[in-house]
Amino acid sequence: MDERLAAAYEECRKLHRRHGRTYYLATKLLPAELRPHVHALYGFTRYADEIVDSTPELGIAERASRLRAWGTAFATGLSGAPVDDPILPAVLHTIAVHDMDRSDFASFLRSMEMDLDVTAYGTYADLLEYMEGSAAVIGTMMLPILRPADPAAAREPARQLGLAFQLTNFLRDVGEDLERGRIYLPKEDLDRFGVTESDLEQALADGHSGDRVRALIRFEAGRARRHYALAAPGVPMLAPAAQACIRTAFHLYSGILGEIERQGFDVFARRAVVPRHRRVLVTARSLLTPTGRGVSLTPRSIALGA
Repeated sequence: MDERLAAAYEECRKLHRRHGRTYYLATKLLPAELRPHVHALYGFTRYADEIVDSTPELGIAERASRLRAWGTAFATGLSGAPVDDPILPAVLHTIAVHDMDRSDFASFLRSMEMDLDVTAYGTYADLLEYMEGSAAVIGTMMLPILRPADPAAAREPARQLGLAFQLTNFLRDVGEDLERGRIYLPKEDLDRFGVTESDLEQALADGHSGDRVRALIRFEAGRARRHYALAAPGVPMLAPAAQACIRTAFHLYSGILGEIERQGFDVFARRAVVPRHRRVLVTARSLLTPTGRGVSLTPRSIALGA
């Protein structure tokens, strides 16, 4: 591997370690030769997200221009031309090594464009349309690295796991997203529970939620659990060497739902995080679980993140 490519992979790894601590921990359970490719995929998604969300001083038009320019550089690289970018050489190399579906990456970039000017979603179907590109395709991007015996059968569980992870993040980060001017809770659900945008803003200001907001979050957490249930059969389909990694990620992310439940579904009281001792325990259990065994999805396992 030449120095430029190695530097790109290292930059992706740093992005992953800095911004995706839960997933980064799980990735350590993969064989060493596969980890850089997971870092590259994370780097791709994070770099695009940084363009959209980490330059608030720039207007929407400027951020859109930067995202399009980066997408053009990516497309140029896919055609075989050299690219001058800190992470794209690693991403392009990973795509080539694993013969990944290029359309997944195009779908992801389209969802990032939506984040520039779409601030709310009317229905869950509307939100799912966004999440298809921002989350479900990340699950399918990962499949060539995780080497399931039957990729076609593993595809839908992989999609569902991407959706489950993102919906978990949305629930954990309601306050942070609100500060960015976005609400990833469907308007039809807010209406169902009698919650307004002003109620969410007040909960953010107060540092705690009222009964109606907590009932809304409880409902959305149940929806996330259904995505986890649909994803669970996919874990034992993966290559034996990949199962401990995905099982760990599955339990750590679903454990965030457990933490949300533990605090009475008050996501404004504090950011839900699985404690370090529990993360270590989950990792150890995943390593000791025989390959081919499914994942437990009992209420207790979700609450404990194990």
